[in-house]
This record gives sequence, C-alpha cells and structure tokens, in this order.
Amino acid sequence: MTAATPHTDIRLSGWIGRLPNPWRSYALLARLDRPVGTWLLFLPGICGLFLADSATPLATRLIYTILFGIGSLIMRSAGCVVNDIWDRDIDAKVSRTAGRPLASGALSLKQGLLLLAVLLLGGLIILLSLPQACWALAPLALLLVALYPAAKRVTWWPQLVMGFTFGFGAPMGYAAAGGRFDTSGFLLYAAVILWQLGFDTIYGFQDMEDDARIGVRSTSRLMADYPRLFIGACYGFALICFALSGLYAHLSAGFWALLLIAAVYLAQQAFRIKPQNAPNCLALFRQNVPIGMVLALAFVLGRLGLS
Repeated sequence: MTAATPHTDIRLSGWIGRLPNPWRSYALLARLDRPVGTWLLFLPGICGLFLADSATPLATRLIYTILFGIGSLIMRSAGCVVNDIWDRDIDAKVSRTAGRPLASGALSLKQGLLLLAVLLLGGLIILLSLPQACWALAPLALLLVALYPAAKRVTWWPQLVMGFTFGFGAPMGYAAAGGRFDTSGFLLYAAVILWQLGFDTIYGFQDMEDDARIGVRSTSRLMADYPRLFIGACYGFALICFALSGLYAHLSAGFWALLLIAAVYLAQQAFRIKPQNAPNCLALFRQNVPIGMVLALAFVLGRLGLS
C-alpha cells in the first residue's frame, strides 16, 4: 500500500513497510507512518514560543523549538497509544481503524502499555529540559491525553476535547518563552482549540457511518447536516482569536500578511468540504499542516519584526 485508501489511513510505504514485526506494529501504533498529527501538535507550540513578548533570546527560542519538535513526536505517539488502548474494541468495528495493531491483535495490550511507558519516560526527559513554567502545565496536559478517548462515550463533542488536548502545545510554548500565561496566551490557545475543532470534525466525517452503527458520538455526526456553516464558524472565530492574540502582543506587519493567507486557505477548506466523501475529508484535513506552517511563520515573523 503506497497511499491511504477510503477504508484506512494506515500507510505501509517507505521505511516502515520494510521493518520486521513487531517493530513495524510498534511504529504503526505510534503513528510514525502518519506525521500529520505530530505537525499539528508541534506547530501551535511554535506559535506560542514566538507570540510571547519576553527577553528570551532568539537562540533560546530555537533550542526550545527543537525540544518541542522531539517532544511533539513523543507525546503525539503516547496519545495515540492511550487512544488505541481505550478504543481497541471500537476500532475493530470501524473500517478505517480495524487494521490498527491493538485492534487487529498484531500487538497485545501488554506490548502497548510497554511502548506507552517508554514514550512517557522520553516525554519526561524533554519536559525536564524546559523551563519550570512548563512543569506546572504538564499534569493538565497528561490529564487531557488520558481522558480524551473517553469523550466520545459521554459527549457529542469529542472533537472539542481533542482541540483542548492537541492545542496544548500553544500554552506550553507561550509559558516556555514568556514564563507566564496572560491574555495573549489565552487568546492563542482559544484560537488553536477552535481551529482544531474545525479540522478534527472534518477528519471525523470519514467515520460517520461506522460511528452511527456502533453508537459512537462525534461532533462530525452532530454537525453533518450543516458542515460548511459549522466548519466556517470554527475557522472564522479561530482567525479572530489569532488576530486578537497578535494585536495584544503587538506583532509586526509580517504576522498580518501571513494570517490573511491562512484565512484564505481556511475559507476555501470550509467551502469545499463534502462530508460523505471520505477521500475529500482526509485530503482537506491534511491541508492543515501547510496552513499551520503559515500560521507558525506568521508568529515568527511578527515577533522578529519582519514584514
């Protein structure tokens, strides 16, 4: 398999496809075949690192950028393992996820827990390399990671919980560079939550039939009758919060130029959504990586005073 199909987003191309088992299954459990999630965890952290108005020198922010990159890879993988442990029985009943290692039986629960322990140890090492302001936020981040898989069992808004969880890189980055969490940081976190609510709802459209069949709740099912309105509202309010965060932080003209570019792409995405077309939903979801890169670059240029 060289590309995702309408029935699964597992990718066995490249180096992962050449790995012997069980290493291939461990790599798939950690989602190393799909770096999109790592980017979407990492990029809000970069926004936070450069939004913060502080005396933190550029060299230090760049070091934190590297640490956030490694930490995003580790913690995204840890979150996926937690999710798959929670959902292994549900995943086995959904066409897109039935091939996941725990759902298919390629790995045992014990092996999944072992990988999770290794990843959490790596995450702790990265955390201890960051400023102490980040240490206070870490328990809340872990709580969100642990509880997110339960959201679909008790609420129609698991994608909102996903936004709080995956968006947590924003306050972590802001705290790392600024040593505090104030109005600008809060507005950035709100923006990222809304942005991620939008694109994770698009992602969830792929599973609506299976979710309805097995009784799993999702924001995607809830908003299936008016997807453009909902996605457009999420992205619209997200852009307002991004703009306000930059305004409060007195970012330069470079921020506003790139924010406008991101706004155009997000508007196009909301207009083009087709909930019943799984390949369309997956393609639009993946577009949020380059959009996130534009947003991150906006905050970098805005803080460095470049236009």
